[in-house]
Amino acid sequence: MTEVPSFDYAGRVARCRVTMERFGIDVLLASLGSELPYLTGYQAMPLERLTMAVIPRDGDATLVVPRLEAPRVERHDDVFEVLAWGETENPIEIVGNLIGSRNVAAIGDRTWAVFLLELQAALPATEFTSARDLTAALRLIKEPAEIDLLRRAAEAVDRVAARLATHHFAGKTERRLSREVIDMTREEGCETVDFAIVASGPNGASPHHEPDERVIGPGDSVVIDFGGTVHGYHSDTTRTFHVGEPTADYREVYEVVRQAQAAGADAVQPGIEAQAVDAVARDIITAAGYGDYFIHRLGHGIGLDGHEDPYLVSGNTQSLEPGMAFSIEPGIYLPGRFGVRIEDIVICTDEGVDRLNRSPRELIVVG
Repeated sequence: MTEVPSFDYAGRVARCRVTMERFGIDVLLASLGSELPYLTGYQAMPLERLTMAVIPRDGDATLVVPRLEAPRVERHDDVFEVLAWGETENPIEIVGNLIGSRNVAAIGDRTWAVFLLELQAALPATEFTSARDLTAALRLIKEPAEIDLLRRAAEAVDRVAARLATHHFAGKTERRLSREVIDMTREEGCETVDFAIVASGPNGASPHHEPDERVIGPGDSVVIDFGGTVHGYHSDTTRTFHVGEPTADYREVYEVVRQAQAAGADAVQPGIEAQAVDAVARDIITAAGYGDYFIHRLGHGIGLDGHEDPYLVSGNTQSLEPGMAFSIEPGIYLPGRFGVRIEDIVICTDEGVDRLNRSPRELIVVG
């Protein structure tokens, strides 16, 4: 088990208040979702009982939490006060009193709708807005300790990829192989495993295929996309294997994806627009005649969420900066035939790109 890092939550909340000033936000409300652990170190359970951090721009922060959950909270008295509410109390009234007459409240996107509706009814003079842009601005640039956890998570799934290169695929169902990948991911050091896509043969043409009872056999391409967490920080990698000797046309498609993935990663540097990195990889696939079969963005940010800003997609003119973490994952999906995807998590650095995933990207033939 890796050592639990120590984060400067007071510093994060101070930066949050500066950012709130820039966005014209008077109070931030963080409930379910990654805002809460990022700012307080506490991960709320998804309960019908409200947990909410109330962080005013001009006052003390308070974590409102059900009394039965309060023992789970690690206290940071220099950052927030814990206010535990009992079963017969109304947490909406408590939060409303903490918000008071503040005009603009930013609320986390994953807050249950019922809580937002009740707050709107209780505070008709308050304008409620999404906290997405505010919290994305806070979390875009990863701290060194965050990058260290992302690296550990990536190393764990790289060890799984190495095991898969010598693993036996033929005769197993997708669902069984997915369970094996999940078990390996835990064995290699991830505390939770979010997903393990196993898509064989024609199923590989569906990027988010749900593993089923299809039996993997000779001649199948097998897309395996999986990830887990280390102290809340995510990994996400994809490697595509082939059972037995591949055909020439399969090798061609695989090589196009490999070249596009390498070029996309190599294009990463400070100042380049997110959409330009997508275009570098996409142009290679399009030039090879497969542009219509690359059907998703090149990449997504990663951290406390598996998918977060920045997104590498056409139309996103955001410039990359050192400390941003995201995936590079081009794919070609040929309906009724097969799919190929290669995915690494990378960090934008002052010098260019730092690939967190180091497992081989060359075509791997398995039995």
